[in-house]
Amino acid sequence: MELDEMKLAWQTLGRQGEAQQALSIQLLTERRLDKVGHGLRPLFWGQVLQIFVGVLVTLMAVSFWFPRTSVLHFLTWGLLVHAFGILMIVTAARNLHLIKQIDYAAPVLDIQRRIARLRAWRVQVEAPLYAVTCSFVWIPLVLMAMASSGIDPQVVAPKLLGYLLLSGFASLGLVALVAWLVRRTGYRRRFENSLAGGGVQKAEVMLEQIARFKQE
Repeated sequence: MELDEMKLAWQTLGRQGEAQQALSIQLLTERRLDKVGHGLRPLFWGQVLQIFVGVLVTLMAVSFWFPRTSVLHFLTWGLLVHAFGILMIVTAARNLHLIKQIDYAAPVLDIQRRIARLRAWRVQVEAPLYAVTCSFVWIPLVLMAMASSGIDPQVVAPKLLGYLLLSGFASLGLVALVAWLVRRTGYRRRFENSLAGGGVQKAEVMLEQIARFKQE
């Protein structure tokens, strides 16, 4: 009888230990996931700010080209900046959508997949897109500023646009060269981390720690 009671007590202690361990893992996971969500907040609010700036850029472009629709080059410059403002809004909205899709109550593997989608969007799509557009969007901005001050660059300096376009291609070439050098020198992962953002990188590290802890 005493032996049976000892076995029962041992089994009870074992179950209590397992329950305590499971509770500890759950609490640790919840704390780490809270940090993951907190770490992505700067990115979230940064995208909200980008939408606001994008709206301002769009309104500025409209206020420029709408009264000048009769002049083709003025209309073209304004529409290009208008398109860039919309691009800012759309890409920021896409980031916000990907962040909002992260369910911190879901399994860790599912959260990791959603973070990976956010990284892929920012590194493989958004960064190259802005590398190209930002190499040239300053050109219509400069020309619009000149036109707004009463100077028509096409009349006063007809060769200016060509020089500005050459500068834009030089800027794009420099960006491409830097990206190539980064890959050749073995800093690709660090470079991609900077493009993805600190919040995404920290989230990936914490989720990996949670996954390892659960496996152990």
